Amino acid sequence: MKQSHTTQHSIFDFYPEHELGKELKFISGWLDKNPDLIEWVQRDLTNICKNNAGRNSLTAESVLRCAILKQTKNLTYEDLEFSLIDSLSCQTFGRFDLSKPLPKRSALQSNIARISDVTWEVISQQILKDAKIQKIEKGDVIRIDSTVTDTDIHEPTDSWLLWDSVRTMARLMDKAVTLTQCTIPWVNHRRGAKKKMHEIFNTKGIEKKVPLYEILLKYTHNSLKYVKAAEQVLKENCTDIVAYDSWLTQKNHFIPLIMKVVDQTQRRVFNEENVPASEKIFSLFEEHTDIIIKGGRDIKYGHKLNLSSGKSSLILDMVIETGNPADTERFLPMLERHKDNYGEAPRQCSVDGGYASIDNLEQAKLFGVEDAVFSKKKGLAIENMAKSQWVHRQLKHFRAGVESNISCLKRAYGLTRCTWKGWVHFKQYIWSSVVAYNLTLFARLSLKQA
Repeated sequence: MKQSHTTQHSIFDFYPEHELGKELKFISGWLDKNPDLIEWVQRDLTNICKNNAGRNSLTAESVLRCAILKQTKNLTYEDLEFSLIDSLSCQTFGRFDLSKPLPKRSALQSNIARISDVTWEVISQQILKDAKIQKIEKGDVIRIDSTVTDTDIHEPTDSWLLWDSVRTMARLMDKAVTLTQCTIPWVNHRRGAKKKMHEIFNTKGIEKKVPLYEILLKYTHNSLKYVKAAEQVLKENCTDIVAYDSWLTQKNHFIPLIMKVVDQTQRRVFNEENVPASEKIFSLFEEHTDIIIKGGRDIKYGHKLNLSSGKSSLILDMVIETGNPADTERFLPMLERHKDNYGEAPRQCSVDGGYASIDNLEQAKLFGVEDAVFSKKKGLAIENMAKSQWVHRQLKHFRAGVESNISCLKRAYGLTRCTWKGWVHFKQYIWSSVVAYNLTLFARLSLKQA
């Protein structure tokens, strides 16, 4: 049975007399003061342990502490495993019984990956609640900006997506052959498709690329026919029901995505259409990926994040967007979320110029925001945004600080690129990074205040 807490703490707890050791000790004490957070993690982990056989599983408390340790230090799972073996302070923080074996990388990964984004958001809200009680962050002055976190994909091109499609279907066929004694006629087009993909990449001019695309599409259509035939053979002859269901699940997941790749290639290359981004797919393996164009030139593949920060530099709120909504559309929802979290609208806010519009300024004033300053005027008068030019200038300078917050999140907490697979894990990864950043900063500010 999955336990929530470590039954007995060691009397030999060790935190070095160092800045990082003091931070770990503070975070450990803060977690002890908020045991209800462990219950949230416990609910996420209840489906792991099916029976009482075998070695005792990690406690929910240790899972949360290891997750925080991983994200605050921006470690891989291999690095986390080594840190737990090598460092007494990490063992102490993780609440491990040193008389028993420490968890391996696979155990750490399978447990940490189950902490939901909702749980991480609850932890973040508790940090902000305590920061308000300690008067570290009042939430009355905020700054809002957006950034993009990349998904773990290569830059998408039609030829590369078709090559991904062919090799994915080849893997399905390899698996199908092993599941039945019957002969399934098919041709492996992996090498031919890869060759054509590279030829397209190295060919200049769409006229010369079209014949190559025709061959690559032919390989793709042939592979689709093979998979369809294999499904019928497996349905009639496969005796391993579990393996067949697994194969069918993968087939039903990938084939619609492959058909979408074929369609967008046909429309773009042969029909010369300008296919809208909302109708495109950018990866077979991270199909939730959006294309984000920032500044008219910088193209990103991932998801847009809207963040709000306060005077303390704590991240007060964060929204993971789907699609590529305009910043002007997201300003008022961010204010509404802040009002829900803090019970009232901020007294002052300073935001990036992309959020600027006359309607947004008017609505912010109706919300109760006294000074709403946008970094670019875009037809807005200074006297309408702030009570004086001095206040306008100070808030513009204050807004620039959110850039350093975002930079720190990207460099030190892994927000540049999400290496976890799937939309659900993408949200978990982003929120865990924000919690790690907030918890570390909260510890530093609290220690400094003390």
